[in-house]
Amino acid sequence: MKISELRELAARIPGNPVGRAADGAFLVRTLSEAGVIQPVRPDKLARMAATYARWGNNPATASALAAIRHPDETYLTDELGDLSFAEVDARANSLARALAERGIRAGDGIALMARNHRGFVDATLAGSKLGCSILYLNTMFSAPQLTEVMDREGPAALIYDQEFSGLLAGVGEGVKRFVCWHDDEDKAPQQRRGAADASRAEDERIGEMIDATSSEPLTPPGEDPRFVILTSGTTGTPKGAQRGSPSGLGPLAGLLAAIPYRFGGRMVIAAPLFHSWGFNHFVISITLANSIVLKRKFDPEATLAAVEESEADVLAVVPVMLQRILALDSEALDRHSLPSLRITAASGSALPGELATKWMDRFGDTIYNLYGSTEVAYATVASPEDLRAAPGTAGRPPHKTVVRIVDEDGNDVEPGKTGRIFVGNEMAFEGYTGGGGKEALGDLLSSGDVGHFDEGGRLFIDGRDDEMIVSGGENVFPREVEDLLADHEAVDEVAVIGVDDEEYGQRLKAFVVLVDGKQLSEEEARQHVKSNLAGYKVPREFEFLDSLPRNATGKVLKRELA
Repeated sequence: MKISELRELAARIPGNPVGRAADGAFLVRTLSEAGVIQPVRPDKLARMAATYARWGNNPATASALAAIRHPDETYLTDELGDLSFAEVDARANSLARALAERGIRAGDGIALMARNHRGFVDATLAGSKLGCSILYLNTMFSAPQLTEVMDREGPAALIYDQEFSGLLAGVGEGVKRFVCWHDDEDKAPQQRRGAADASRAEDERIGEMIDATSSEPLTPPGEDPRFVILTSGTTGTPKGAQRGSPSGLGPLAGLLAAIPYRFGGRMVIAAPLFHSWGFNHFVISITLANSIVLKRKFDPEATLAAVEESEADVLAVVPVMLQRILALDSEALDRHSLPSLRITAASGSALPGELATKWMDRFGDTIYNLYGSTEVAYATVASPEDLRAAPGTAGRPPHKTVVRIVDEDGNDVEPGKTGRIFVGNEMAFEGYTGGGGKEALGDLLSSGDVGHFDEGGRLFIDGRDDEMIVSGGENVFPREVEDLLADHEAVDEVAVIGVDDEEYGQRLKAFVVLVDGKQLSEEEARQHVKSNLAGYKVPREFEFLDSLPRNATGKVLKRELA
């Protein structure tokens, strides 16, 4: 079937992506280059078109389409083995039916506290098929944080890994609870029954619910699913950022033009699935019929081995994972050359320029660094060429994404000058579940950061908008000092915050983690900053730590340092 015939068929589908795209030619060209648009057997094409027309644009639809198009090909590999596209879709049908039998309805909230494994995929797709709002909980939550978020969001059900059962004492009795992974998950049922179980006796296992329930397709729900990703909470309590599915494939095409994902590829998703970056790769994988490899816990060398063994062309990570991989000894690194890897997709926190360069020098020019936030989704993407030419850059806006840098009056600033960053695209969130949203400038939302464009149109992040301090009448952003200190050969990682100062009003304080075997005195660190930056940017004091407090996505928790 020709592209023109596919376009004509798509135009007859209600809410079709091609008909709604502002630039149909760009959409068709980009999806064709990625392999999304290609000949499909007529009977399968008809079933796919009917499925899309009934279900709309969401992960459950993508799962059903992949099951029609590639039923027997492996989609997911985790510690329990392989699942095909057809098996994953059937499991989602069974779990959706099982949850419905237990009172879960369209519009209900389902909280999910799970690591990277099939249970996360089962729960997400089942919730999508039911039209639920799925709340993704941070696997590093403490019991009080979990209780606070559950009370605020009020989900009807909680699906969780057994290892987190000790955190659930504060969860309301009215919340239905189901277990999606047990530490003895790979044991036979008779062995499991004899094992000690830390969860409540009545908390059913979703694997057993799936096995006992029909996998017949469901009727589309009366509501579209919603997905609630929690903000990082690095400076305060995590907020729930809610979004639905995009109306078409325009946002995907914009991302594909910036990062060359391809239909039918293979991904190792090391980034946490509950975080927007890991979740985005799950959605991309099911949409592009990519097989995925998941490991419950990140291990640096095991991740390299997984890429090689699966011949993956995509590795999805947060920057601290790259740091931990490159910290392996040379013998371990030399065991892995990653010949299949085309894309090392990094996001979630700042990617230091020297870290990107070090990775590319060893494993090839594969890094694509995405800058964005839970609220604005993606803002810019830095290609390997950008990172070579301008280490530390956040890159350029993808197609149909607008990024403006403005002063305090909302006026655009010239290249090289720092201002507040505002972003606009189709993937912006709908608002916080507790009410309110990000500051807006017309149709654009604040990213919460400040930065500048260089003369080539590349974005650089200078710091958080709320981290700026005024020292002796001068505006100072910690990020510039962090980047400088991070470049020092003796420094492994660093975080800088503002503290009160009687003379200057505010000054900076640096928290430094040294490279093993290296030494750096406070005076040497101070002189390093003073030799490269203005005097008012020199930290008042330096504190040396064994490690920095981080959340599950690698972001430094500066509130704990403060």
